[in-house]
Amino acid sequence: MAVSLVNLENVTKSYGTATPLDGVSLGVAFGERVGVVGRNGHGKSTLVRMLTRMEAPDSGRVTHTGGVTVGVLAQHDALNPSRTVREIVLHDRPEHVWAGDARVRSVLAALLPEGDFDRVVGPMSGGERRRVALAALLVDDPDLLVLDEPTNHLDIEAITWLAGHLRERKGALVVVTHDRWFLDEVSERTWEVVGGKVEQYDGGYSSYVLAKAERDRIAAVDESRRKNLMRKELAWLRRGPPARTSKPRFRIEAANALIADEPPARDKLELERFATARLGKNVLDIEDVDLALGDRTLLRRVTWRLGPGDRVGVVGANGSGKTSLLRLLTGELRPGHGRVKRGLTIKVAYLSQEIAEIDPEQRVLPAVEEIARSIDLGRGRSASASQLLERFGFTADKQWAPVADLSGGERRRLQLLRLLMGEPNVLLLDEPTNDLDIEVLQVLEDLLDGWSGTLVVVSHDRFFLERVTDAVYALPGDGSLRHLPRGVDQYLELRGQAAPVALSNPPVVRSAGDTRAAKKELARVERQIEKLTAREAALHDELALHAAEYEKVAVFDSDLRAVVAERERLEERWLELSD
Repeated sequence: MAVSLVNLENVTKSYGTATPLDGVSLGVAFGERVGVVGRNGHGKSTLVRMLTRMEAPDSGRVTHTGGVTVGVLAQHDALNPSRTVREIVLHDRPEHVWAGDARVRSVLAALLPEGDFDRVVGPMSGGERRRVALAALLVDDPDLLVLDEPTNHLDIEAITWLAGHLRERKGALVVVTHDRWFLDEVSERTWEVVGGKVEQYDGGYSSYVLAKAERDRIAAVDESRRKNLMRKELAWLRRGPPARTSKPRFRIEAANALIADEPPARDKLELERFATARLGKNVLDIEDVDLALGDRTLLRRVTWRLGPGDRVGVVGANGSGKTSLLRLLTGELRPGHGRVKRGLTIKVAYLSQEIAEIDPEQRVLPAVEEIARSIDLGRGRSASASQLLERFGFTADKQWAPVADLSGGERRRLQLLRLLMGEPNVLLLDEPTNDLDIEVLQVLEDLLDGWSGTLVVVSHDRFFLERVTDAVYALPGDGSLRHLPRGVDQYLELRGQAAPVALSNPPVVRSAGDTRAAKKELARVERQIEKLTAREAALHDELALHAAEYEKVAVFDSDLRAVVAERERLEERWLELSD
């Protein structure tokens, strides 16, 4: 059994009338990798503060194994503004020591590629400071690494590198993030913080989505909109681009049963037909364009045509010109050469990375209703401003709060909803997933599925990008704009960041006897897995029943880990036999 590093025993934490954690008991063992999900404001960051002892619980106990080292990346850094990058990241390590360590060199090259270690951090941007704080943690390599939104301000290349680095670490990891691709890549367990409790699931995000949908089905509850979105996301995970999780699960048949009647996320041909009716044949054309900022050439003789119903993602390293490309489309920037042609009927809405200013004294619902009181969702559906606010996480009380009282994430949601209420036919989104939790992202994806218009998305969130767009273009940094038929994977290959692909095994010709034997073993393995799954559910019930009896919990936990390990071994065997 793995050594336990941190344990929460019946922990409760309240802030005023809100209780984000209520009697929570859980632990993190050495080598475990846990992803944490849940709605914004429902307790994820509170859980981080409890695990790391940044705050004390109101009741219950938090214990750390003697000598355990814990590293924390909080949402807001506490770096000393007068110190240099070298002092914060490398401390007093002699250069010949850190320069001779391949692990440290890899961290520095990925997160601090400019290599200017004598810069003072005070004048740095928030994104630069974030990279410095993350680099310092990874260089120190603590026993337990707790990361709160680590992918913020990182581009796709850096996120891909970080996922690979964390997979190779031997220490424990707890990561809070809305980046679903990243969750699938790095986590082997998932915690959902909901209603003051922490629900635990085996596997990464894909497995969590399936288990969540299965729980709803088994409980035979009425499916709310949120649960329908979970099924929709499950359907896309199963039907979408492959290899979305590094560890396939046995429950593939169960997943297929759950989504048997779930239609594809969107009808591409129908949306294109509606978009053509709304937009005509011409939308946005970039013709032989040069674009420069200062002495940097972002585009050189680029021609790009966006048609009605096109759904395009744009990727590139930070500073490659993605935001400038969107501003070129809106007309905020003018090309140095060439021209941008705009269709006569287009109505453009642009979501920038900066939060648009709204009168701070204005109330939330009137701020939306001044744009429109309802919106056409397509296929005969419509929704009022109040209904959409509810879907975007604004409760009835919150809808009458002053804008000044909203958090940064809530203002981002309000800004996005105001754009959608204007019913544009061209939508340009610059990092739309910033500050949005997974449930709100699912709502946004659902709205975009039925939206008939031309969409351009700049995002470092690979899951969202692949979920809502049909084509990917890249700004490689050489002045070109390249179409990538294989999407983000092709981009990473071009940038030299893709993980090596294992060569497939040559085909093996098997006899009829081998096939019969495999089918027989397959049936036996399925029966064993069914028994282990039932045993696992029973152990979860026992753990919940005896949560306060620490000796029994330890025994049940040990049994549960053994059951899970055996079931996973059999699942891998099931996949081999199925192939």
